[in-house]
Amino acid sequence: MLSEQTVTDAAARLYEAEHTGVPIRQLSLQYPEMTVEDAYAVQRRTVEMHTAAGRRVRGRKIGLTSRTMQRTVNITEPDYGVLYDDMFFDDGDTVPAGRYTLPRVEVELAFVLGEDLKGSDVTRYDVLRATEFVTPALEILDARVQMKDPETGHTRTIVDTIADNAADAGIVLGGRIVRPFDVDLRWVSALLSRNAVVEESGVAAAVLGHPANGVAWLAARLAGHGDGLRAGEVILSGSFTTPVHARPGDTFVADYGPLGTLSCYFAPQEPSS
Repeated sequence: MLSEQTVTDAAARLYEAEHTGVPIRQLSLQYPEMTVEDAYAVQRRTVEMHTAAGRRVRGRKIGLTSRTMQRTVNITEPDYGVLYDDMFFDDGDTVPAGRYTLPRVEVELAFVLGEDLKGSDVTRYDVLRATEFVTPALEILDARVQMKDPETGHTRTIVDTIADNAADAGIVLGGRIVRPFDVDLRWVSALLSRNAVVEESGVAAAVLGHPANGVAWLAARLAGHGDGLRAGEVILSGSFTTPVHARPGDTFVADYGPLGTLSCYFAPQEPSS
């Protein structure tokens, strides 16, 4: 286990990287002994720093929910991070591209909870009962840790991603709001277009067989730290497409068929006068 001081130092550098836009060197290279639990400790410490500075946690995100993505980073379970209040965008909003270092976009379903969920025995059905509604979403990913080490070519590992808030950076909500029992959520599908070209497509069953399974997994994982999910929180249940890079000037549209569409535009940074 990393020392408390090492955890605090790593968290402070991640906190600074989010403000400067300059990614730090991979923690997995600096601390080869770093474990997944160490990475979550760094994430929790970083959250403490952000909330102390005035940001508010509005929800959670679940990542690496597909078997394909898990195999690429050699893990057998998803990861998770937090959603801050200033990460939220509405359908059709302009997203300041200059706010991010290496933004990418994924297609997801967002669960908005009407009741608390806590405990290691939470099931898919508990999640559906506790959910007030489900809505289409786009997640914006970013990297406050270098994706590839410039000296060795080493690519980041799962501990880098977890410590970096599971790469979470933004969320766009829109489309049609549905109650969880009104639609077979496994069969929700979407086409993701960038500048009118379809780049990705997927079906929500790719998220652990059912997107509610991801939320149940998260509740159980948090229970190990004496934490849980709270009424009113927004939970991104996991992507059912691979990430698509977002460049300044790009427009993204996600077409969820019967659940409608949502979009966002990545505005180029205006030159300083």
